[in-house]
Amino acid sequence: MRLPAPRMDRKMIVLKRDLQHLKNSNDMVLARQKVRQWAIELRFSLVDQTKLVTAASELARNALEHGNGGVMILESLANGAKSGLRLVFEDQGPGIPDIDLALKDGFTTGGGLGLGLGGSRRLVNDFSIESEVGKGTRITAVRWR
Repeated sequence: MRLPAPRMDRKMIVLKRDLQHLKNSNDMVLARQKVRQWAIELRFSLVDQTKLVTAASELARNALEHGNGGVMILESLANGAKSGLRLVFEDQGPGIPDIDLALKDGFTTGGGLGLGLGGSRRLVNDFSIESEVGKGTRITAVRWR
């Protein structure tokens, strides 16, 4: 997959971008390691590092287990004096038929506790899901420092 060209939202600048394929459990480990390293480089607190790594782990696992694999795009952001880390998870899996239901604590399509999506949303500042049944899912999570 080719990385899109750097983009600038209003006042928001993408400073750095990387892509991690999610094809197996080793890729999930690499994704967590990259997120931790980038969070350290951006001088996030240990608590915020842990929140980011936990969200990334859950979302990577979902892409792998429910989306038949995918990619994680990492972006280091600047918005004025703020810096942040944006994580985008994309897959070409079956999609999420009911996003509101999928975000409810306790909802699961597997054997988990049903805290993945909702829990991940609570660990970041900005969270969005785009999904189309039969075409895949794109989840964007941003944590600001």
